[in-house]
Amino acid sequence: MTAAAVDPRIAALLAEHPVVDGHNDLPWALRTQAGYDLERRDIAGDQSEFLHTDIPRLRAGGVGAQFWSVYVRADFAGDTAVSATLEQIDVVRRMAARYPEALRLAFTADDMEAARADGVIASLMGAEGGHSINNSLATLRALHRLGVRYMTLTHNDSLAWADSATDEPRADGLSAFGEEVVREMNRLGMLVDLSHVAATTMRDALRVSTAPVIFSHSSSRAVCDHPRNIPDDVLERLPANGGTAMATFVPKFVHQEVGPWMLRADENMRAHGFHHLDTTPEAMVVQREFRAAHPMPEATAATVADHLDHLREVAGVDHIGLGGDYDGTAFTPTDLADVASYPNLLGELLDRKWSTADLAKLTWRNAVRTLRDAEDVARAEQARRPESIATIEQLDG
Repeated sequence: MTAAAVDPRIAALLAEHPVVDGHNDLPWALRTQAGYDLERRDIAGDQSEFLHTDIPRLRAGGVGAQFWSVYVRADFAGDTAVSATLEQIDVVRRMAARYPEALRLAFTADDMEAARADGVIASLMGAEGGHSINNSLATLRALHRLGVRYMTLTHNDSLAWADSATDEPRADGLSAFGEEVVREMNRLGMLVDLSHVAATTMRDALRVSTAPVIFSHSSSRAVCDHPRNIPDDVLERLPANGGTAMATFVPKFVHQEVGPWMLRADENMRAHGFHHLDTTPEAMVVQREFRAAHPMPEATAATVADHLDHLREVAGVDHIGLGGDYDGTAFTPTDLADVASYPNLLGELLDRKWSTADLAKLTWRNAVRTLRDAEDVARAEQARRPESIATIEQLDG
Protein backbone atom coordinates (compact mmCIF):
# COMPACT_ATOMS: atom_id res chain seq x y z
CA MET A 1 0.00 0.00 0.00
CA THR A 2 1.60 3.29 -1.09
CA ALA A 3 0.78 6.65 0.45
CA ALA A 4 -1.44 7.41 -2.56
CA ALA A 5 -3.37 4.19 -2.03
CA VAL A 6 -4.11 4.63 1.67
CA ASP A 7 -7.67 3.64 2.56
CA PRO A 8 -9.69 6.87 3.08
CA ARG A 9 -10.76 5.57 6.50
CA ILE A 10 -7.12 5.23 7.52
CA ALA A 11 -6.21 8.64 6.11
CA ALA A 12 -9.04 10.21 8.12
CA LEU A 13 -8.01 8.33 11.25
CA LEU A 14 -4.36 9.40 10.97
CA ALA A 15 -5.32 13.01 10.29
CA GLU A 16 -7.02 13.12 13.69
CA HIS A 17 -5.13 10.44 15.61
CA PRO A 18 -1.65 10.08 14.10
CA VAL A 19 0.81 7.40 15.14
CA VAL A 20 2.80 7.75 18.33
CA ASP A 21 5.75 5.42 17.81
CA GLY A 22 7.53 4.33 20.97
CA HIS A 23 10.98 3.63 19.59
CA ASN A 24 13.08 4.75 16.63
CA ASP A 25 16.88 4.43 16.55
CA LEU A 26 17.58 7.14 13.98
CA PRO A 27 19.96 8.99 16.36
CA TRP A 28 22.23 5.95 16.61
CA ALA A 29 22.10 5.48 12.83
CA LEU A 30 23.14 9.11 12.41
CA ARG A 31 26.05 8.47 14.76
CA THR A 32 27.30 5.34 13.03
CA GLN A 33 26.60 6.36 9.44
CA ALA A 34 27.39 10.06 9.44
CA GLY A 35 29.16 11.02 12.67
CA TYR A 36 26.07 13.12 13.46
CA ASP A 37 26.59 15.18 10.28
CA LEU A 38 23.03 16.14 9.34
CA GLU A 39 24.20 17.32 5.92
CA ARG A 40 25.33 13.79 5.06
CA ARG A 41 21.97 12.30 6.09
CA ASP A 42 19.57 15.14 5.38
CA ILE A 43 16.24 13.67 6.43
CA ALA A 44 14.32 16.49 4.77
CA GLY A 45 14.67 14.38 1.63
CA ASP A 46 14.64 10.72 0.63
CA GLN A 47 17.12 8.69 2.65
CA SER A 48 15.67 5.28 1.78
CA GLU A 49 19.05 4.07 0.48
CA PHE A 50 20.46 4.33 3.99
CA LEU A 51 17.69 4.73 6.59
CA HIS A 52 14.19 3.58 7.48
CA THR A 53 13.35 7.15 8.47
CA ASP A 54 13.11 10.55 6.87
CA ILE A 55 10.58 13.36 7.11
CA PRO A 56 8.68 12.61 3.87
CA ARG A 57 8.17 9.00 4.94
CA LEU A 58 7.19 10.00 8.48
CA ARG A 59 4.52 12.17 6.88
CA ALA A 60 3.43 9.39 4.53
CA GLY A 61 3.13 6.99 7.46
CA GLY A 62 0.96 9.34 9.48
CA VAL A 63 3.43 9.72 12.35
CA GLY A 64 2.44 12.49 14.74
CA ALA A 65 4.81 11.78 17.62
CA GLN A 66 8.07 9.90 17.80
CA PHE A 67 10.05 8.76 20.81
CA TRP A 68 13.58 8.97 19.45
CA SER A 69 15.81 6.45 21.19
CA VAL A 70 18.95 8.05 22.62
CA TYR A 71 20.44 4.57 22.83
CA VAL A 72 24.09 3.73 23.35
CA ARG A 73 25.49 0.21 23.19
CA ALA A 74 25.61 -1.77 26.42
CA ASP A 75 29.39 -2.17 26.15
CA PHE A 76 29.67 1.61 26.55
CA ALA A 77 30.34 1.70 30.29
CA GLY A 78 30.60 4.34 32.98
CA ASP A 79 31.30 7.93 31.93
CA THR A 80 31.60 6.82 28.29
CA ALA A 81 27.95 5.74 28.31
CA VAL A 82 26.86 9.03 29.86
CA SER A 83 28.74 11.21 27.37
CA ALA A 84 27.55 9.13 24.42
CA THR A 85 23.96 9.47 25.64
CA LEU A 86 24.43 13.25 25.82
CA GLU A 87 25.63 13.19 22.22
CA GLN A 88 22.48 11.29 21.26
CA ILE A 89 20.30 13.87 23.03
CA ASP A 90 22.21 16.62 21.27
CA VAL A 91 21.49 15.23 17.81
CA VAL A 92 17.75 14.99 18.54
CA ARG A 93 17.76 18.61 19.61
CA ARG A 94 19.76 19.56 16.52
CA MET A 95 17.28 17.70 14.30
CA ALA A 96 14.37 19.63 15.81
CA ALA A 97 16.22 22.93 15.35
CA ARG A 98 17.16 22.09 11.75
CA TYR A 99 13.65 20.99 10.68
CA PRO A 100 11.24 23.18 12.71
CA GLU A 101 8.55 22.94 10.04
CA ALA A 102 8.36 19.18 10.64
CA LEU A 103 9.76 18.33 14.09
CA ARG A 104 9.15 19.93 17.48
CA LEU A 105 10.65 18.91 20.80
CA ALA A 106 7.97 17.69 23.19
CA PHE A 107 8.27 17.07 26.91
CA THR A 108 4.67 16.63 28.08
CA ALA A 109 1.37 15.19 26.90
CA ASP A 110 0.17 18.75 26.35
CA ASP A 111 3.20 19.36 24.11
CA MET A 112 2.23 16.32 22.08
CA GLU A 113 -1.31 17.58 21.62
CA ALA A 114 -0.10 21.06 20.68
CA ALA A 115 2.29 19.65 18.07
CA ARG A 116 -0.53 17.54 16.64
CA ALA A 117 -2.77 20.62 16.40
CA ASP A 118 -0.02 22.52 14.58
CA GLY A 119 0.70 19.68 12.16
CA VAL A 120 4.26 19.00 13.30
CA ILE A 121 5.76 15.78 14.64
CA ALA A 122 6.24 15.80 18.40
CA SER A 123 9.79 14.68 19.11
CA LEU A 124 10.31 13.00 22.47
CA MET A 125 13.30 11.06 23.75
CA GLY A 126 13.80 7.72 25.49
CA ALA A 127 17.09 6.43 26.89
CA GLU A 128 17.58 2.75 26.07
CA GLY A 129 19.38 1.11 28.95
CA GLY A 130 20.08 2.03 32.55
CA HIS A 131 23.82 1.90 31.85
CA SER A 132 23.26 5.44 30.53
CA ILE A 133 22.99 6.80 34.08
CA ASN A 134 26.15 5.09 35.40
CA ASN A 135 24.46 4.12 38.70
CA SER A 136 23.68 7.77 39.46
CA LEU A 137 20.25 9.17 40.33
CA ALA A 138 21.62 12.67 39.79
CA THR A 139 22.49 11.66 36.22
CA LEU A 140 18.96 10.28 35.83
CA ARG A 141 17.58 13.67 36.87
CA ALA A 142 19.93 15.45 34.47
CA LEU A 143 18.67 13.33 31.57
CA HIS A 144 15.12 14.22 32.53
CA ARG A 145 15.96 17.93 32.58
CA LEU A 146 17.40 17.53 29.07
CA GLY A 147 14.11 16.07 27.87
CA VAL A 148 14.36 12.29 28.26
CA ARG A 149 10.87 11.02 29.04
CA TYR A 150 11.44 7.29 29.37
CA MET A 151 14.31 5.03 30.27
CA THR A 152 14.49 1.37 29.34
CA LEU A 153 15.86 -0.20 32.51
CA THR A 154 18.32 -2.42 30.62
CA HIS A 155 19.42 -3.10 27.09
CA ASN A 156 20.77 -6.52 26.14
CA ASP A 157 23.10 -6.85 29.14
CA SER A 158 22.11 -7.20 32.78
CA LEU A 159 23.14 -4.44 35.17
CA ALA A 160 24.13 -4.74 38.80
CA TRP A 161 20.66 -3.44 39.66
CA ALA A 162 18.40 -4.82 36.89
CA ASP A 163 18.29 -8.03 34.87
CA SER A 164 18.02 -8.12 31.09
CA ALA A 165 15.93 -10.59 29.12
CA THR A 166 18.97 -11.63 27.08
CA ASP A 167 21.71 -12.02 29.67
CA GLU A 168 22.45 -13.94 32.85
CA PRO A 169 20.71 -12.48 35.92
CA ARG A 170 22.67 -10.34 38.36
CA ALA A 171 19.97 -8.78 40.55
CA ASP A 172 17.15 -11.36 40.65
CA GLY A 173 14.93 -8.81 38.89
CA LEU A 174 15.49 -5.43 40.52
CA SER A 175 17.91 -4.86 43.36
CA ALA A 176 17.14 -2.36 46.13
CA PHE A 177 18.89 0.33 44.08
CA GLY A 178 16.92 -0.73 41.01
CA GLU A 179 13.70 -0.23 42.95
CA GLU A 180 14.94 3.23 43.95
CA VAL A 181 15.60 4.03 40.27
CA VAL A 182 11.96 3.17 39.52
CA ARG A 183 10.71 5.31 42.41
CA GLU A 184 12.83 8.26 41.30
CA MET A 185 11.58 7.89 37.72
CA ASN A 186 8.03 8.00 39.08
CA ARG A 187 8.87 11.18 41.01
CA LEU A 188 10.32 12.79 37.89
CA GLY A 189 7.55 11.77 35.51
CA MET A 190 9.95 9.65 33.43
CA LEU A 191 8.21 6.54 32.11
CA VAL A 192 9.65 3.21 33.21
CA ASP A 193 10.25 1.23 30.01
CA LEU A 194 10.27 -2.55 30.41
CA SER A 195 11.32 -3.58 26.92
CA HIS A 196 14.55 -5.60 27.01
CA VAL A 197 14.23 -6.52 30.69
CA ALA A 198 13.80 -9.98 32.18
CA ALA A 199 10.33 -11.08 33.22
CA THR A 200 11.49 -10.94 36.85
CA THR A 201 12.43 -7.29 36.32
CA MET A 202 9.06 -6.59 34.71
CA ARG A 203 7.23 -8.04 37.71
CA ASP A 204 9.38 -6.17 40.23
CA ALA A 205 8.92 -2.88 38.39
CA LEU A 206 5.15 -3.34 38.27
CA ARG A 207 5.17 -4.05 42.00
CA VAL A 208 7.17 -0.92 42.80
CA SER A 209 5.93 1.62 40.26
CA THR A 210 3.14 4.00 41.26
CA ALA A 211 2.99 5.33 37.67
CA PRO A 212 2.10 3.63 34.40
CA VAL A 213 4.93 1.75 32.73
CA ILE A 214 5.50 1.19 29.04
CA PHE A 215 7.02 -1.42 26.80
CA SER A 216 8.40 0.86 24.09
CA HIS A 217 9.04 -1.94 21.58
CA SER A 218 7.98 -5.44 22.67
CA SER A 219 5.44 -7.95 21.45
CA SER A 220 3.66 -11.02 22.85
CA ARG A 221 5.61 -13.99 24.19
CA ALA A 222 2.56 -16.23 23.78
CA VAL A 223 2.59 -15.55 20.02
CA CYS A 224 6.39 -15.65 19.58
CA ASP A 225 8.34 -17.26 22.40
CA HIS A 226 11.28 -14.88 22.57
CA PRO A 227 12.58 -13.55 25.93
CA ARG A 228 12.33 -9.99 24.60
CA ASN A 229 8.55 -10.34 24.48
CA ILE A 230 5.96 -9.89 27.23
CA PRO A 231 4.52 -12.90 29.11
CA ASP A 232 0.76 -13.03 29.57
CA ASP A 233 0.92 -12.74 33.36
CA VAL A 234 2.67 -9.38 32.93
CA LEU A 235 0.19 -8.23 30.29
CA GLU A 236 -2.63 -9.10 32.64
CA ARG A 237 -1.23 -6.61 35.17
CA LEU A 238 -1.11 -3.66 32.77
CA PRO A 239 -4.73 -2.51 33.25
CA ALA A 240 -4.26 -2.08 37.02
CA ASN A 241 -0.99 -0.24 36.39
CA GLY A 242 -2.38 1.88 33.53
CA GLY A 243 0.58 1.15 31.29
CA THR A 244 0.93 0.52 27.57
CA ALA A 245 2.58 -2.30 25.59
CA MET A 246 3.83 -0.97 22.25
CA ALA A 247 4.18 -3.81 19.74
CA THR A 248 7.44 -3.98 17.84
CA PHE A 249 7.90 -4.96 14.18
CA VAL A 250 11.34 -6.62 14.47
CA PRO A 251 11.00 -9.95 12.62
CA LYS A 252 12.87 -12.09 15.16
CA PHE A 253 10.53 -10.85 17.91
CA VAL A 254 7.32 -11.45 15.97
CA HIS A 255 7.96 -14.58 13.89
CA GLN A 256 9.02 -17.76 15.66
CA GLU A 257 11.13 -19.08 12.78
CA VAL A 258 13.15 -15.90 12.31
CA GLY A 259 14.96 -16.22 15.65
CA PRO A 260 17.11 -19.24 14.71
CA TRP A 261 17.77 -17.70 11.27
CA MET A 262 18.88 -14.47 12.94
CA LEU A 263 21.36 -16.30 15.16
CA ARG A 264 23.05 -17.61 12.01
CA ALA A 265 23.00 -14.12 10.49
CA ASP A 266 24.58 -12.70 13.66
CA GLU A 267 27.33 -15.33 13.52
CA ASN A 268 27.96 -14.39 9.91
CA MET A 269 28.25 -10.71 10.86
CA ARG A 270 30.82 -11.45 13.54
CA ALA A 271 32.74 -13.69 11.14
CA HIS A 272 33.02 -10.67 8.84
CA GLY A 273 34.24 -8.41 11.64
CA PHE A 274 30.99 -6.55 12.36
CA HIS A 275 29.01 -6.15 15.57
CA HIS A 276 25.80 -8.11 15.14
CA LEU A 277 23.69 -4.95 15.65
CA ASP A 278 25.62 -2.92 13.06
CA THR A 279 23.33 -1.37 10.44
CA THR A 280 25.89 0.79 8.62
CA PRO A 281 25.81 0.50 4.81
CA GLU A 282 28.93 -1.68 4.85
CA ALA A 283 27.41 -4.06 7.39
CA MET A 284 24.14 -4.19 5.51
CA VAL A 285 25.94 -5.43 2.40
CA VAL A 286 27.01 -8.46 4.46
CA GLN A 287 23.48 -8.90 5.79
CA ARG A 288 21.88 -8.71 2.35
CA GLU A 289 24.34 -11.20 0.89
CA PHE A 290 23.60 -13.63 3.70
CA ARG A 291 19.85 -13.18 3.22
CA ALA A 292 20.17 -13.76 -0.53
CA ALA A 293 22.00 -17.03 0.10
CA HIS A 294 19.78 -18.06 3.02
CA PRO A 295 16.24 -16.65 2.62
CA MET A 296 14.73 -15.35 5.84
CA PRO A 297 11.30 -16.58 6.96
CA GLU A 298 8.84 -13.89 6.00
CA ALA A 299 7.24 -11.63 8.60
CA THR A 300 4.43 -9.34 7.45
CA ALA A 301 1.92 -6.83 8.76
CA ALA A 302 -0.33 -9.81 9.44
CA THR A 303 2.37 -11.28 11.70
CA VAL A 304 2.46 -8.07 13.75
CA ALA A 305 -1.35 -7.92 13.75
CA ASP A 306 -1.40 -11.38 15.35
CA HIS A 307 0.56 -9.91 18.25
CA LEU A 308 -1.71 -6.91 18.51
CA ASP A 309 -4.77 -9.16 18.56
CA HIS A 310 -3.28 -11.06 21.47
CA LEU A 311 -2.11 -7.95 23.32
CA ARG A 312 -5.60 -6.51 23.03
CA GLU A 313 -7.20 -9.75 24.20
CA VAL A 314 -5.02 -10.01 27.32
CA ALA A 315 -4.23 -6.40 28.30
CA GLY A 316 -7.19 -4.64 26.73
CA VAL A 317 -7.48 -2.10 23.95
CA ASP A 318 -6.66 0.78 26.34
CA HIS A 319 -3.16 -0.58 26.97
CA ILE A 320 -1.58 -1.17 23.55
CA GLY A 321 0.46 0.91 21.13
CA LEU A 322 3.15 0.78 18.45
CA GLY A 323 6.94 0.76 18.68
CA GLY A 324 8.43 -0.17 15.33
CA ASP A 325 12.17 -0.05 16.22
CA TYR A 326 12.97 1.41 12.82
CA ASP A 327 16.65 2.11 12.16
CA GLY A 328 17.45 -0.22 15.05
CA THR A 329 17.03 -3.46 13.11
CA ALA A 330 18.67 -4.79 9.97
CA PHE A 331 15.47 -6.40 8.72
CA THR A 332 11.80 -5.45 8.72
CA PRO A 333 8.57 -7.23 7.74
CA THR A 334 8.05 -7.24 4.00
CA ASP A 335 5.16 -4.77 4.01
CA LEU A 336 6.38 -2.74 7.01
CA ALA A 337 9.64 -1.72 5.40
CA ASP A 338 9.96 1.76 6.89
CA VAL A 339 8.14 4.57 8.69
CA ALA A 340 5.82 5.11 5.73
CA SER A 341 4.28 1.68 6.34
CA TYR A 342 2.00 2.16 9.35
CA PRO A 343 -1.09 2.40 7.09
CA ASN A 344 -0.40 -1.17 5.92
CA LEU A 345 -0.70 -2.42 9.49
CA LEU A 346 -3.79 -0.34 10.19
CA GLY A 347 -5.35 -1.70 7.02
CA GLU A 348 -4.70 -5.25 8.20
CA LEU A 349 -6.37 -4.43 11.52
CA LEU A 350 -9.35 -2.87 9.76
CA ASP A 351 -9.70 -6.10 7.80
CA ARG A 352 -9.77 -7.89 11.17
CA LYS A 353 -12.72 -5.73 12.21
CA TRP A 354 -10.90 -3.40 14.55
CA SER A 355 -13.01 -0.28 14.92
CA THR A 356 -11.64 3.15 14.12
CA ALA A 357 -12.17 4.05 17.79
CA ASP A 358 -9.92 1.15 18.79
CA LEU A 359 -7.33 2.14 16.20
CA ALA A 360 -7.33 5.72 17.54
CA LYS A 361 -6.39 4.33 20.95
CA LEU A 362 -3.65 2.23 19.39
CA THR A 363 -2.13 5.06 17.37
CA TRP A 364 -2.48 8.10 19.62
CA ARG A 365 -4.72 8.11 22.66
CA ASN A 366 -3.13 5.38 24.78
CA ALA A 367 0.41 6.72 24.56
CA VAL A 368 -0.63 10.30 25.29
CA ARG A 369 -2.79 9.20 28.22
CA THR A 370 0.04 7.10 29.64
CA LEU A 371 2.46 10.03 29.66
CA ARG A 372 -0.21 12.33 31.11
CA ASP A 373 -0.94 9.88 33.92
CA ALA A 374 2.77 9.62 34.70
CA GLU A 375 2.91 13.40 34.92
CA ASP A 376 0.02 13.37 37.40
CA VAL A 377 1.83 10.80 39.54
CA ALA A 378 5.01 12.90 39.41
CA ARG A 379 3.24 15.96 40.76
CA ALA A 380 1.88 13.96 43.67
CA GLU A 381 5.25 12.31 44.36
CA GLN A 382 7.13 15.62 44.24
CA ALA A 383 4.71 17.09 46.78
CA ARG A 384 5.25 14.09 49.03
CA ARG A 385 9.03 13.63 49.02
CA PRO A 386 12.29 15.21 47.85
CA GLU A 387 14.66 13.84 45.24
CA SER A 388 16.55 10.72 46.21
CA ILE A 389 20.28 10.96 46.90
CA ALA A 390 20.68 7.24 47.56
CA THR A 391 23.63 5.42 46.03
CA ILE A 392 24.02 1.88 44.79
CA GLU A 393 26.67 1.31 47.48
CA GLN A 394 24.26 2.36 50.21
CA LEU A 395 21.35 0.25 48.98
CA ASP A 396 23.03 -2.80 47.46
CA GLY A 397 26.24 -2.95 49.46
